[in-house]
Amino acid sequence: MEQYRERLSVPVSWWAIAAAAVATLYLITAVPAGTGVGLVIAGIAAVVLATLFIRYGGAVVAVDSEKLRAGRAAIEREYLGKAQPLSGDDARNAFGRDCDPAAYLVLRSYVRGAVRVEITDPQDPAPYWLIATRNPDRLAAALAAGSVARS
Repeated sequence: MEQYRERLSVPVSWWAIAAAAVATLYLITAVPAGTGVGLVIAGIAAVVLATLFIRYGGAVVAVDSEKLRAGRAAIEREYLGKAQPLSGDDARNAFGRDCDPAAYLVLRSYVRGAVRVEITDPQDPAPYWLIATRNPDRLAAALAAGSVARS
């Protein structure tokens, strides 16, 4: 049973900007080349943007009794150390100037919070995982104590 689950979906504002970009692309191609060409170009752009947004926003952060999953990676809970919730400048600095290049990152620019999870496995080259999350306190609590949290 999952104790925490969050999908790092792209915000609605990104979809609105993409729709405006597709409409603009339609207009700048339909006026000189015709409606059919404009529709084809705008349709291709819409499919490409939707695919990119769905894939980029498809990252899932999940905690269950056995594993932590973040993006494409998973690690058994027995190898997890302290989980530290980060927000504001602390999160921004953790993903920027204070970041260890060997750390495993699940970064989403539109998500303002993060959790830094120490890795205790001596075979793992990553000293910690840094995971973007909209709910840093809830994710850290789920990692620390198996409490039920869901988003």
